[in-house]
Formats: sequence, C-alpha cells, structure tokens
Amino acid sequence: MIDPVGLVIFDCDGVLVDSEPIAVRVNVAVGAELGWPLSEAEVIEQFVGRSSASIGELIAARLGADTAAMWALRFDQAHRREVDVALTPVDGIVEALDEIVTPTCVASSGSHEKMRHTLGRTGLYHRFSGRIFSASEVARGKPAPDLFLHAAARMGVPPHACVVVEDSRYGVQAARAAGMRCFGYAGGLTPATWLEGPDTVVFDDMRKLPALLAAA
Repeated sequence: MIDPVGLVIFDCDGVLVDSEPIAVRVNVAVGAELGWPLSEAEVIEQFVGRSSASIGELIAARLGADTAAMWALRFDQAHRREVDVALTPVDGIVEALDEIVTPTCVASSGSHEKMRHTLGRTGLYHRFSGRIFSASEVARGKPAPDLFLHAAARMGVPPHACVVVEDSRYGVQAARAAGMRCFGYAGGLTPATWLEGPDTVVFDDMRKLPALLAAA
C-alpha cells in the first residue's frame, strides 16, 4: 500500500520561480570573463540543481579558490539585477498552489537570502514563510538526501509520506536517496530523460500537479 502524502516539498529555482534561465545566462557570462567558457547546455548539466557550495567547489577545482570567490560575487550581483527586472513565477505554479491542500514547504539549494529575494519578487514568499529550508542548514547539498530529510524532520513528517517536486537531476537523485517519491518537472530547462527513474512521475505542466498529488 502506498502511504498517503503528508507533505509536499518544493524546490525553489525552476519549480516555484523561473530563475534557472537567468542563472544559466549569468554563469555563462561570468565564466567567459573568468576563464571557464561554458555553453548553456554545459551549465545546465554541471550546475543546475547543485548548491552554491558545490558549484563553488567545481569552480575552485578548475580555476582556484580566489577565482571561485570572485565568480560567486559577480554571479550574485548580476543575478540580483536580472531577478529584479525579469523574474516571474513558474508558469502555472500559482494556480497549482491555490488548489493544493496538503501541507507544503520549500527545500532549496539556494541561500535564505536568495529565496527571500526571488520568492519575494514573485509574491510567493508569504505562501511558505516559516517553512523554507536551505542547503546552508545541512552538511551536504543535493544530490545527497540531507536537505530533504532535514525539511521532513522539521515539518514532522516521515520521509515515506513526503513527495518532492523537483526540476533538476540532482534534486531528483536527492529525493530518491531520501526515500521520497518525486514529481519531476520537465517544463523548464532540464530534459525529461534526466528526471526519469524509480519512484518518479515526470510532468511538464504545473497545472497538472494538484491532480497528480491527489492520485498519489
């Protein structure tokens, strides 16, 4: 028998806010400036879904710690500017949230400061205030299960009763490692084939999510 859903854990970037295209563009630009030319496809494959710390480690391994720190600074500045101009909620997520009655929370690779900014700019912060968890609170970011297990524990729901809504391969891997079912959103940058696998339903329209949750 499948356990009823007791908690829906949302990733933030690419699931609630349409920030991944902005982050990809900024990383491509910063990489070109600092000596690691990357295509958008390479950024999506290597960076999307990872924590800032994990991305920093990748950059430091290639360019050194000082350059990684400079990359992070330039990224944060440019990302904030673009978010203020162009960020929107993910298409269909507002309608989905209006219909979902199961308890929800956010568990993101981004920092609390970043989420306050992005969720605030899109009018979504109040929907999750007090139920927002960051990879900065755990030892290991995605694809390790730590963040999702931390969110479930803080919300008082066992992992087997949680479902995760993710849009990245690393997030989906983290959900599986945590023993949670996953809904992989393929309406953004990540190819659907990167999300497919055990205990995962892949979908491409956020408006379908309430029905998928009800069926789960």
